[in-house]
Amino acid sequence: MLPGLDVNHLLLCVSQIPLENKSIFSGSLFQCLEENKKWRSRFLFVPDTYNINYYDNKSAYDKHLPPKGTINCAGYKVLTSMEQYLDLISSSLPGVKAKVGSAPYLKFPFQFPLILWHPYARHLYFCVETEKEQQKWLAVLQDCVRHTNDGLSEEHKVQTPAFTDTVRLYRQAQGHFGTWEMMCGVPSQILSNLVMDSLLPELRELISPRLKGKLYERQRNWMLISDAVYSLVQNQCQTQYEAVVQKCEASRSSLEASIRTDMDQIITSKEHVTNKVKAVVLPKAEKLLKVSIEPYISSILDALMEPTSRGFFEVRDVFFRELVDMNLSMNIQANFSFTPPQHMEKISMLAFHPVKMQSCYEKVEQLSLEGLQQRFDVSSPSVFVQRAQILMRKVPSDSPDSLPPSVQIGKLSPDAFEISKKYSRVLFSMGKFDYDSSTVRKRFFREALLQIFIPYMLKQLSPSCDCSYGWLIFEDFSRFILVENIFEEVVLHSVMKDIMMGQFPNLRGGSREISKQRKEPPEKSQDSFSTVIYTLQQKSFSKSPPIRLSPKTESSGLFYPKNRDLKMQKRI
Repeated sequence: MLPGLDVNHLLLCVSQIPLENKSIFSGSLFQCLEENKKWRSRFLFVPDTYNINYYDNKSAYDKHLPPKGTINCAGYKVLTSMEQYLDLISSSLPGVKAKVGSAPYLKFPFQFPLILWHPYARHLYFCVETEKEQQKWLAVLQDCVRHTNDGLSEEHKVQTPAFTDTVRLYRQAQGHFGTWEMMCGVPSQILSNLVMDSLLPELRELISPRLKGKLYERQRNWMLISDAVYSLVQNQCQTQYEAVVQKCEASRSSLEASIRTDMDQIITSKEHVTNKVKAVVLPKAEKLLKVSIEPYISSILDALMEPTSRGFFEVRDVFFRELVDMNLSMNIQANFSFTPPQHMEKISMLAFHPVKMQSCYEKVEQLSLEGLQQRFDVSSPSVFVQRAQILMRKVPSDSPDSLPPSVQIGKLSPDAFEISKKYSRVLFSMGKFDYDSSTVRKRFFREALLQIFIPYMLKQLSPSCDCSYGWLIFEDFSRFILVENIFEEVVLHSVMKDIMMGQFPNLRGGSREISKQRKEPPEKSQDSFSTVIYTLQQKSFSKSPPIRLSPKTESSGLFYPKNRDLKMQKRI
């Protein structure tokens, strides 16, 4: 994380998700047992933590027995074919090329595998009987990976940014300035990934020539060795990290006292050093910005905007269809047992349903920065893909909060027409969805630009601007003022203002384009929306009174493009 930029927390930190005491998914599938290579049916339960608990069967779960094991999906990839798996195996162990037609690495009882692959940890093998089940579990497992990869909790306002800054500075000292796929999981996992990143090549060079036996035996033995080393590293990192945290907490009070006493002098000293650094860095930063960055902004924005916007539009369609289905189903259930809170809970949980949201996630997975990755040292677009997917899930989960209190708590008239009338107003929460979606997308694009450009600028400017100003800082203040951080702040603020305020011509155009996509004339959108509801009522409930939107309700404003409404009519 870069100092002085609070918005960057959004790419590394996540707020709490309102899923307390709720399950994400559960079901049965086959798992390969590592000890004897036999397949057994397992019951998997995914709680609100997204750590997968697996049991021998569902009855063991119903009896509240402890799980056979728990899977933390941070750093994993979900594969659906042996071709994908063998490609990754071959890349992880050079000199050992695996072919699909060769002796089988693993025999699956059915032709629909699901493999959890990790660059360091043990791989996990699952299997299902049908392609439909495979797609369902693929969505579930990818959702678990997506959530556990989404950064550190922002509950710790000081500890989290301090940790991420430390990891970033360490990687920069090793010459790695760009994004990093393995910045995922809890601190001990991130530190373990950092250690393994440098240790694994040495370990591979030492162990690989000594691996004997058939091809699949060498592959399996290498995976077991890597997993054993990774577990050992994790245990040591966890112990040492906890010791460092305790040491920092113990010295916190004395540091705070020193800062309070010398605050004015610390600020004055930092400003003096900052001015010295600015005099050297700013001219070079502005030149680099104009020559090497501005020409590429349009290409990067295009690569980011198209798949991301398609994903958000798909979320809107899914959310819209669910609201319409809820509205219509209430007419059927009005004369029977009907509990509005159940419907509202279903809507509020829609964004966390991995299967229903899968079509939305697939849209943004088409994001590609091909041709730009090498130039700007972006290891993979997956960092941006997963962040966009998390934001896609967050927007609809917030929309039910805007509903009227009477709708949220279920205080509705038992009359079928009144229920339909009030719940039709629920659909106008889509107006808030559109506004939130546009705001979130623009913020995401700007933050992504910063994540791409700032590391590149630091890498380019570090050799020429490596000036020593440490002698300007009093020794007593050296714990609070770091020249490296001041240098990064100067580089950051040289570009941050323009990007966050949309001063780049290409960024302004991109922002306008995003805004235009949802700003249709209200009267046209309302007429089209009313037509959809009326048509649905006439088709499905010819004997029930049609839903009429009152002038007061219509004036509240639902901005839904007319052509998309026509598509909705055809789809339904």
